[in-house]
Amino acid sequence: MSNIFEKLLSDKGFLLADGATGTNLFNMGLMSGDAPEMWNTDHPDRIRTLYKDAVDAGCDLFLTNSFGANASRLKLHDAARRAHELSRVAAEIGREVADTAGRPVIVAGSVGPTGEIMEPVGALSHSVAVEMFHETADGLKAGGADIGWLETISAPEEYRAAAEGFSLAGLPWCGTMSFDTAGRTMMGLTSADMVRMVDDLGDLAPLCFGANCGTGASDLLRTVLGFKAQGTERPVIAKGNAGIPKYHDGHIHYDGTPELMADYAVMARACGAQVIGGCCGTQPEHLRHMREALDTRTMTHPPALEEIVDRLGAFSSRGDGTGDDVREAPARRGSRRRRASR
Repeated sequence: MSNIFEKLLSDKGFLLADGATGTNLFNMGLMSGDAPEMWNTDHPDRIRTLYKDAVDAGCDLFLTNSFGANASRLKLHDAARRAHELSRVAAEIGREVADTAGRPVIVAGSVGPTGEIMEPVGALSHSVAVEMFHETADGLKAGGADIGWLETISAPEEYRAAAEGFSLAGLPWCGTMSFDTAGRTMMGLTSADMVRMVDDLGDLAPLCFGANCGTGASDLLRTVLGFKAQGTERPVIAKGNAGIPKYHDGHIHYDGTPELMADYAVMARACGAQVIGGCCGTQPEHLRHMREALDTRTMTHPPALEEIVDRLGAFSSRGDGTGDDVREAPARRGSRRRRASR
């Protein structure tokens, strides 16, 4: 195998990825509107703690604090020229944590969207987008990231530009999109569309692809089932939110319990995902329950949509965006009383 990611996935069969970055940094004192990436140099001890908490919870892979470390996003904080530096430092801290973990742990360099709309709808050109993604990817590679990790993408044009950026940096990568609009990405892609897009990338294709964030865990599993229905043999990522966001006392909280996320992890694997983690709201306690569940519980069949609803809660929309009635189920709140098979 040419990369630690491929080798570890082959050896173990599935990998536990980490949880939220923003949620956990807010719990450490990050203020709304601040750029989390600035903490890589301003508070490296807190970023080290973020990574170590994921490793201590049993994760095989954690993402670096570099989601917004591109020139477009950083210019909002007068730091556009620091994209390479902040990406590099994020990975350097991660490399230190992984190398002292006592077991193989993958440092995945997080790369988020530029925050701009690409041509022809918007003003961002393909060449400029590739340049920005290349800069971030090169910084991550220089800092010691094992792989790049594209996440929360909505537009196929941006996904393709990132693929070129990773290629220019010589960094193998994985990439997820967010299916948060009635089973589609904000720019209209379905799960089936994503499989075709990834296949069409040819030599630029990611090692692994999938979905992150979106709405709740139920929706994300329905998207994973949509990927697998296309017959793809490429490993699939499931990185869902810890329940549904609720506004309480001036803050956003996610209602997913550690027990719910443990059920989600077992069901995600049964749906066909081989890399399973959490996104918004997912904290170390969630990850510990997910690790224990994946190591001790099995589910031998992909869950029916009704079973997903019963255990994880209602879908946010009746269909998954494809118009395929087979992928529909009543959008109702389940009892959540039963647990995934042991």
